Amino acid sequence: MDAMAIGSGEGLARLRAIEVPDPGEPGPGQIRVRLHATSLNYHDYSVAIGRIPTVEGRIPMADGAGVVESVGASVTEFRAGDQVVSTFYPDWLEGPPRSVGFGSVPGDGIDGYARRAVVAAATSFTRVPDGWSRAEAATITTAGVTAWRSLVVDAEVKPGEIVLVLGTGGVSIFALQIAVGLGAEVIVTSSSEEKLDRARQLGATHTINYRHEPEWGRAVLDRTDGKGADCVVEVGGVGNFPQSFTAVALGGLVSVIGGLTGFNAEFDTRPLLFKQVRMKGLIVGSREHQQHCVDTLHELKIQPVIDRRFDLHELKAAFQYQESGAHFGKITVEW
Repeated sequence: MDAMAIGSGEGLARLRAIEVPDPGEPGPGQIRVRLHATSLNYHDYSVAIGRIPTVEGRIPMADGAGVVESVGASVTEFRAGDQVVSTFYPDWLEGPPRSVGFGSVPGDGIDGYARRAVVAAATSFTRVPDGWSRAEAATITTAGVTAWRSLVVDAEVKPGEIVLVLGTGGVSIFALQIAVGLGAEVIVTSSSEEKLDRARQLGATHTINYRHEPEWGRAVLDRTDGKGADCVVEVGGVGNFPQSFTAVALGGLVSVIGGLTGFNAEFDTRPLLFKQVRMKGLIVGSREHQQHCVDTLHELKIQPVIDRRFDLHELKAAFQYQESGAHFGKITVEW
């Protein structure tokens, strides 16, 4: 059975096709899933190029969607034929976070889903929204749950509140769609007028081209009559903090979910104090979070935005496209 794995070398040249044994039949509490799709995330890219080190031979990709082929003894939640999608933390089922780092995360600490089939604990998967394709389902694990948790669990966004979404990648577009579905006003930033136009078509109330308005934090205040954003979905990290702290409203939340601009920098904390801002980091969520996320996506009738699709053996090309920054929404790999 073929799969993609991370070998020796540098950068994306480390990705290669390999043959792996068939995983066999599920034991008690397990299910066998015929995998059909995954989707790309920045974490996957960091593993693929070696920025996040892992062992040689690791099968990458945290997201995996497919169909249940068989179930083991004592499994009652699933049956053969069910459409399922993987969870980011297979050992975090509910409650507060269980561990630090990525030791249990597929595609990083353990083998991921760039392969044809897997046998795993039934709790490593959840159901998907009705009517979603397998590629659409594969966008839920990392991007969908991250955006949902930021807005629904941490920010508790309500109708009429203001959400600031930075950029137009997978998490950001999910956040735009969910926030609009919850009745919020959404502001989106990008350096591309074409992408900003697409964001408005998805329901963005205001858009800001940060190339034209580099002081985009002040631009957010201008667009909101001085109030600012009740929630900032911060995917950029510390390089963005000065602008995000300007943009956030009094008592608002800066939800830190990424580090595209890096992780180490000095910044002025006075806006956090003067505005009494809440600042919270998060990495995806639990299985219970994912189950509630699936329910929300179904209720709001949200369909993920897939920019481009690749074949399993084109995984390197998919990551190269991700590197270009040209995508709007998610990039998927299907087989």
